[in-house]
Amino acid sequence: MVFSSFSNFANHCKKTVDQELLNFVNELSIPKTLKEAMIYSLEAGGKRIRPLLLFAVLASFQKDLKLGIPAACAIEMIHTYSLIHDDLPSMDNDDLRRGKPTNHIVFGEAMAILAGDALLTQSFEILSKNDSALTSEIQIKLIQLISNSAGASGMVGGQVADMEGENKQLTLEELRYIHKHKTGQLLVASVMAGAILAGASDVQVYHLKRFAEHVGLAFQIKDDILDIEGLEELIGKKVGSDIANQKSTYPSLLGLEGAKEMLVSEVLSAKDHITNTGLNAPLLHSLVDLIAERDH
Repeated sequence: MVFSSFSNFANHCKKTVDQELLNFVNELSIPKTLKEAMIYSLEAGGKRIRPLLLFAVLASFQKDLKLGIPAACAIEMIHTYSLIHDDLPSMDNDDLRRGKPTNHIVFGEAMAILAGDALLTQSFEILSKNDSALTSEIQIKLIQLISNSAGASGMVGGQVADMEGENKQLTLEELRYIHKHKTGQLLVASVMAGAILAGASDVQVYHLKRFAEHVGLAFQIKDDILDIEGLEELIGKKVGSDIANQKSTYPSLLGLEGAKEMLVSEVLSAKDHITNTGLNAPLLHSLVDLIAERDH
């Protein structure tokens, strides 16, 4: 499928993932409240950056985007579960997510935990479905990739490091570790899933992984900057929460201008690695710009 603009590509992918996520959940024979809680957070909005990265890699290899739907939806379910749990009183204790009451505020803490658990486990059923167009070998590779990225060695481990780093003055290296794992690993998994599905060469896999790592850092640096300069009505949560909670951030360690310079450096490095894949990949370049220039 050829798209006339990045906007058309992004809208198409977002609509596809939004609909497929609802289809997957609505097909389940589960308690009504659990289904409502799962759908509530899946429908909470967001730019679907992770699926976009996966689909953009497939498009760069001129592969059918439909190949990426199971992996894209599985990753987005895992991302959504992590947000539900992050917002809990025992974690970040947030009342708002993207301008809406958080899951536990609407459904209660116990149901929010269970909705997150259900999304996490459902993601792996999607990846391993017998009716998939993917070979068993590819399915296993995707399950290994995504489970490693989401678990103790990835996102969960990063969340632990983040919690243990609260009210401490972290070094830049410690902050990088947290964000590489907590935020970056699922972004890397999205790009690597696209590489697996597209049959990328070893050299292309190397550069795509490095691209994704720089994108992950850029994403977090931009988040930290928006917590200072962003508009509350666009971000959907209170601005300045990082300062109020005494969290170490890139602006707190480098200064606001230093963080902006680091953002530019990460963007340029990401784009260099795209070029080194040898692919004609304008969608990946546009995605880097979207991440760096977004206002929420």
